[in-house]
Amino acid sequence: MNIIDVHDLIKTYDLGEVPVPALRGVSFSVAQGEYVAITGPSGSGKSTLLNLLGCLDTPSSGRYVLAGQDVSTLHDDALSDVRRDKIGFIFQSFHLVPRLTVLGNIEMPLFYVGLPAAQRREKARELAERVGLGHRLGHKPTELSGGERQRVAIARSLANAPVLILADEPTGNLDSKTGGAILKLLLELWHTGATIVMVTHEDSVAKATQREIHLKDGSIDSDTYH
Repeated sequence: MNIIDVHDLIKTYDLGEVPVPALRGVSFSVAQGEYVAITGPSGSGKSTLLNLLGCLDTPSSGRYVLAGQDVSTLHDDALSDVRRDKIGFIFQSFHLVPRLTVLGNIEMPLFYVGLPAAQRREKARELAERVGLGHRLGHKPTELSGGERQRVAIARSLANAPVLILADEPTGNLDSKTGGAILKLLLELWHTGATIVMVTHEDSVAKATQREIHLKDGSIDSDTYH
């Protein structure tokens, strides 16, 4: 089963009187359980593609089918539902809520789907243990290291059992040792069946994945398996 089917995706931004093409007809599929890196130089379309895959934006034309659902033409409310129910996000800057504890941050997606408080708390505890933070449940983001914050973000991304995990430069704000630990954790998630698409500009990070889609000038320049 394919989690992602992208057909001739085009995204053009209107900046003043001059249209700026960001993606120029991109097509590819990602099967369930694949671990894919999206690479390319600045301005190649990586962030635009990630925003489209994450239903944070819609294409100018083309089709995007996510786990069997065509999401290309959905409006904001429907896209919000898709993001909540099907996608887990891991960001370079973590995007944690400063006033919430580790447990509270992991619980957030479960709150929005209406899970009772006791079940939210139990599941958040399990996810914290899974990423090695069972001893830090009551700490707030300011009391955590960068690697610990990213572990919280990874646990939060798993809360609603998404069909797709999108990671945007997940090691970008971390030193090499801590980044290596996060890559190891993502590899473990992949080995348990997760489908992961990660944007990175680092060759060493891309090589830790199963497959690399390299973009250049808004088009796929190469698509290779490691």
